[in-house]
Amino acid sequence: MTDVDADPLALERQVCFALSVASRSVLAVYRPLLEPMGLTHPQYLVMLALWEDSPLSVRDLSGLLQLDPGTLSPLLKRLEAAGYVRRERDRQDERLLAVTLTESGRALRAQAERIPPAIVARLGMGLDELMRLHGDLMRVINAATEAVRNERDQPR
Repeated sequence: MTDVDADPLALERQVCFALSVASRSVLAVYRPLLEPMGLTHPQYLVMLALWEDSPLSVRDLSGLLQLDPGTLSPLLKRLEAAGYVRRERDRQDERLLAVTLTESGRALRAQAERIPPAIVARLGMGLDELMRLHGDLMRVINAATEAVRNERDQPR
């Protein structure tokens, strides 16, 4: 048995392991709140972006959610089939596909407003603690994004 503090490859020391388990665990907390709304967590993220600003182009939505268009497209198709969004060519630029909330999609926001306080309650953590964690995670995301960008820009 190795000393976890001395072993740089100890599973318990890996940031990637902690983030992976935390992500799965938190998404499991969201699942029963989203199911009655007919949403998966990725669909919920799309709806959050659109409740903040609609219409959005698929390109803008892809950038906001940090999802490639190939991943986003099936989510949008399912949201459209559920009657929450409408996809149509942008009137100013026919090359762009605009995503707009439908009346049902806008109305769903009232149900969704109950989710954040329910998550805080289910996690049993204070809002201030969760906001500090959010800030820390955003710094990790930004650092990782920059590291990937720098790696990609290196000559081979």
